[in-house]
Parts: sequence; C-alpha cells; structure tokens
Amino acid sequence: MPDRPRFQAPERGASAPAWRGAAACLFVTVVALVTALIATNAAGVPLRDPSHVTEGRLTNALLLVAVLIAVDCVIRGRERWPAARLAMTGGVVLAFYATYFAYRNLKSIVPLLRDELFDRRLGDIDRGVFGGSDPAEVLHDLLGTGISAEVLSVVYGLFFVFVPVAVALALVVPRDPRPGLLFVTALSLNWVLAAGSYFLLPSLGPVYAQPENFADLPSTGVSHLQTALLNQRTEFLYDPTAAGAAQSIGASASLHVSIFFTAALATLLLGAPRSVRVVVWALCALTALATLYFGWHYVLDDVAGMAIAVTSLTLARALTGFELRTARRRVPAPQPSPA
Repeated sequence: MPDRPRFQAPERGASAPAWRGAAACLFVTVVALVTALIATNAAGVPLRDPSHVTEGRLTNALLLVAVLIAVDCVIRGRERWPAARLAMTGGVVLAFYATYFAYRNLKSIVPLLRDELFDRRLGDIDRGVFGGSDPAEVLHDLLGTGISAEVLSVVYGLFFVFVPVAVALALVVPRDPRPGLLFVTALSLNWVLAAGSYFLLPSLGPVYAQPENFADLPSTGVSHLQTALLNQRTEFLYDPTAAGAAQSIGASASLHVSIFFTAALATLLLGAPRSVRVVVWALCALTALATLYFGWHYVLDDVAGMAIAVTSLTLARALTGFELRTARRRVPAPQPSPA
C-alpha cells in the first residue's frame, strides 16, 4: 500500500533544519526572561506566577501534547517519534510557556514603571473613526445586548482554549516539525511584542475608562472576568510586593487579536486545509468584534494587534530559517515497485 503524501524535503539551502526552529523558540524565551528579570528588578518586585496560572497552563498543554502523540503513534506508527523529536517537542512547549511567564510579569508591572494612561486619546481616535460615537455603543445598538453578549462572551473565552490546542496541534500533527516550530515561535513573539506595546501606550480599555457605556450589558463570563481583573489591579497597586499580587489589565495592543490573526495568517502561509482556514479566520473576526463590544480594547488596539501578528511571523521566519514555500510543496506518493 503506498505511503501517504509527505512534505517534500527542501532543496539545499532552501529551508533550515528543525533544530534551528527549536533554537529560535528558545532564543525568544531567553530574551523574554532576561527582559522580565531586569524590568521586575527595576519595579522592585520579584518574578512570580500568581495562582500558579502559568504552571497550570503548561501542565495542561504538556498533557494535551502527550495525548496527541499517543494517538499519532497508534494511527501513523511510532517511527515518527524518535527520542530527539519527543525531547524537542517537550522543550518547545516548555519554552513557549516560559515566555508566557515572562509576559505576565512584564504586563503586571506596567503601572509601576509607566503611570501615564492614553485612554482619553485612544477614545478620541475611536470616536473620530465612528463619527462621534463610541464603537461599543454602535455595536450594542446594532447587535443588541442580549443573546449577542452571551455568544460573544463564549467566543472571547475560546482564546484560552485555542492557544494550547493550536500549539499542540502545530507541533504534533505535521510530519515535518518545521512549520509547527515556525508557528510556535511566532506565537512566542506575540507575547514579547504585546508586552512591549503595553509600555509604549499604557491604557486600561474603554470598559474601565468609561464603564457607563457598558452598564446595560448582561452578566456574562466576560463581565465577571473584567470585575475580577479590576479587583486584582486595585490590590496590586495598593501593595505590589504582597504575595500573589499581580495585575493583568492592558488595552494596547490586543493580544487576543494578535494571536488569532497570527494563526489565521499561518493557515494561509502554511497551506492548512480549507476547513481549518475558515474556522480560524471566523474566530479571528468574531474575537476582534468581541474586544470592541465588551470594551476590552480600542480600535487602534486591534489594528496594533494585527501589526504584531505580521511582525511576529516575519521575525519567526527569519529566526527559524523556514521557507514558506516548503510547507506548500508536496511530492506525490511513491509508487510500489513492480513485482
């Protein structure tokens, strides 16, 4: 029986080996951790993982990868998973969440190092774009504040499931590990660039700057999260050195949009099946809508998120050395030799 089609081996010099992709992801992690260590030291707080959020998400991601590898071994055979690839995959997942750990620490200390807020100016830009109205008010009038709020709340929450699933699938499913390493490196760069954007334009977001515009929205998972984040920020600013103190409010740029836009672009650049492309692009569009509807972000924040996505993929391509045309080029299945 003929083998399934495989990714074509790249021509000499056309695409770097897989180890370079893994090294690229590790490089991003080192830069992020060093930056976070310097910044938290300047802010007078230690590196920390409040409520063990990073630890929990890393554990879940590793378990998901392990399950997918086990399934892949049953379906395709164990020859795809030599010890070297197993070690590389586990190491990349660890590096990805170490970068996320650095990101959370950097985002947390923004108000300690930058006390200026740009909400008023960002809000003015929004109203200029929408003819004097706030985008959220326009969307509330257009979509209503009933079932639309419930649906968009679920869509917004899918981000927390999407990230580990996307990382695991990218690293396990392809026979050639290099496209997945490019994608995960790009996602890691999203953490770093987004953290930098919070220092560049510190802001809270419309829901915190103008809460009256969102008073008519029903109680949803998003509203509960917004309240919890505000309480955490208040406690953090009262005593940043308290055990477990952290804050996670930062509007500009939108990380949700940058992550989903990175994934959406990657589905095109890496030649993903059409069904995958449709789902990811739909999630990207709906998530961007939700960020404005619930007042998480200003319009410029979503645009900046898209810019971060493009920049992340460009840098990931340079760091990993992976040629995008390699991902799209397939060779025909070899024909069985005549008897």
